Amino acid sequence: MASTVTSDDAVKRPGYGQLLRTPGAWTYLLPGFAARQPFAMLTIGIVLLVQHTTGSYGTAGAVAAVTGVSMALFAPQSGKLADRFGQRAVLLPGVLAHAASVSLLTALALADAPLWALFAAAVPSGASVPQIGPMVRARWAARLEGSPLMSTAAAFESVTDEFTFVVGPVLATALCTGVHPAAGLVAEAGLTLVGGLLFAAQKRTQPAHGTHSSQAGSPARVSALSVPGVRVLAVAFLGIGSVFGGMQVSLTAFSEEIGNPGANGLLYGLFAAGNMLAGVAVGAIAWKAGPRRRLIVGYTALTLTAALLWTAHSVVLLGLLGLVVGLCIAPALITGYTLVESLVPATARTEAFTWLTGAVALGQAAAVTVAGQLADTYGSTAGFLVPLGGTALALVTLVALRSRLVARPAGRTVARGMGHRVPVAVD
Repeated sequence: MASTVTSDDAVKRPGYGQLLRTPGAWTYLLPGFAARQPFAMLTIGIVLLVQHTTGSYGTAGAVAAVTGVSMALFAPQSGKLADRFGQRAVLLPGVLAHAASVSLLTALALADAPLWALFAAAVPSGASVPQIGPMVRARWAARLEGSPLMSTAAAFESVTDEFTFVVGPVLATALCTGVHPAAGLVAEAGLTLVGGLLFAAQKRTQPAHGTHSSQAGSPARVSALSVPGVRVLAVAFLGIGSVFGGMQVSLTAFSEEIGNPGANGLLYGLFAAGNMLAGVAVGAIAWKAGPRRRLIVGYTALTLTAALLWTAHSVVLLGLLGLVVGLCIAPALITGYTLVESLVPATARTEAFTWLTGAVALGQAAAVTVAGQLADTYGSTAGFLVPLGGTALALVTLVALRSRLVARPAGRTVARGMGHRVPVAVD
């Protein structure tokens, strides 16, 4: 149920305490946190298992890339179905299919199956990844529509995602190296199944879906991708994905070049920590500037800092630059998700969020491939050019098409002869 916002509410300083007191929030946040852990465990689990069984990082990376591309292509379709039929209707068969396909991929890898068989199993493994993050964001949007807490919710979700990408890979690596090479994927499938089913059971907090909103007097259901602003944001999120993918490969290559592979964990940890810290700060600030302006300013800062990565030739300098790049990612990422709430009708929000999540995954998969080839041929320094190229192209698109990011006109709801204006930020 959407909150009612008055002019007095609009000037209150949004905060995480106020956000987490939203009625019913914890009923989907806790199972949602468990269910989204596998999102960060799948790729590293595949890499560690397939490398163990084949002895080739190239083969392992190729199988993981197929999974990432498959997820990027199918995630928006999952979101569209959730908007039309409800999140529960999509999650129940989805988590079952994911657990089954990951189990098949694990069995094939352990049986030394040919590469084509691993690719065949990787496609449904990626396609069936449950889109818990976008579904949680859609629930926030439904409950906080018109509230200044929407930006805080977007920041909270960004921090949660970053925490997931810190904990998930560490957990998967510990299981694969300390228990069994397949333990990471087994845990991933188990968490997806249990967490996904518990999340799906929270029927009271899921947003209204298309079959309910198609009643007389309700707005017609539209595709999120038909909204020009969503297409622009998807391009921007491809650039953000290029940072994640390029950093992962290039930091690993840099650590190996200096003869200290263990430095990779510290360097990537600083990068992720910067993102988390900035995410916390963004959600705690009562912004006066509109989201469109904040997005362009934040993305400009991200591009400028990414341009410096290839100049770093020491662990200390690269660590500091990685921290700064992480600090710049969160504002762009959070503001992009915040804009969706005003650009897209409620009946298409889950799909819109999955387009953005899928764009990050697609940008990451492409960046991993390109940065890996550059690092193999020219060294780790060349790999750092990928985040620069990806963010620069996305920034040009954002600036050129910034008029597409204008929010839908705020309507006026009339009740018993009295008008109520919903406050909106103006650039």
